[in-house]
Parts: sequence; structure tokens; C-alpha cells
Amino acid sequence: MEFYLAKTLNDTSFETALDKVTSALKDQGFGVITEIDVKDTLKKKIDVDFRKYKILGACNPALAHQALESNDKIGIMLPCNVVVQETPEGKIEVSTVNPMEAMKPVATPELEKFAGDVTQHLQSVLDVL
Repeated sequence: MEFYLAKTLNDTSFETALDKVTSALKDQGFGVITEIDVKDTLKKKIDVDFRKYKILGACNPALAHQALESNDKIGIMLPCNVVVQETPEGKIEVSTVNPMEAMKPVATPELEKFAGDVTQHLQSVLDVL
């Protein structure tokens, strides 16, 4: 199993994809609490040109609370990162962490259930794009 879930979008712009992803996350109970513009950051910090690439930090407060109650160190794994990028071929790809794989090192029955729930929510986000 891969450490990520992904979907390639056809016939959509980068900005439209960002809007769709944000809306789909909201529909699944997630808010975007951080947004890193990798292209701008790399240009500013090391003067490198890079393709459009944003990392969204998505958090579902109810699920995060459940995980933190189960293991107070799980915050290291939060929030769920969702990447929207323009591929070298000019397509738009949306990818997200696969919680089932990410949580394996700290797996307990409670966290496995949590990871399964989050995976379903994130897969639902990709499915509607």
C-alpha cells in the first residue's frame, strides 16, 4: 500500500482544483488551517523556479480530538497534508497522506479505527473531484 492517495484531474486549472479541494474538504468536516505555497517559498528562499505546488494542512477537529485522546503524541502526525500540484506534463494532481499507512508505527486499536475513518473521509474528497 502507498503512503499517499492521489487523483489526477483533467481539464481543470490549478486555481479551480484548489477551490474544489477546499470545498470537498469542508464537506467532509475538514478546515484548511495551513497553506504552503512551495513555488513561492522556493523562489524567495533559494531562487529556484518550481511548478505550482501547494500543501494544504487539513484538520477535522472532531477526528483530531479523538486521536489526541487516544495518544497525546499523535499531534506529530497532524494535520493531514493535501497536495495540489501541477505535474511536469501540465496536469493537476491532488494527493493526500494515507492515514492507514502513516499510523502504522503507532498503531493501536483506537488509532487504527481513527486512521480508517480519516482515510475514508480523504478518499471521499478525492472521489468527488
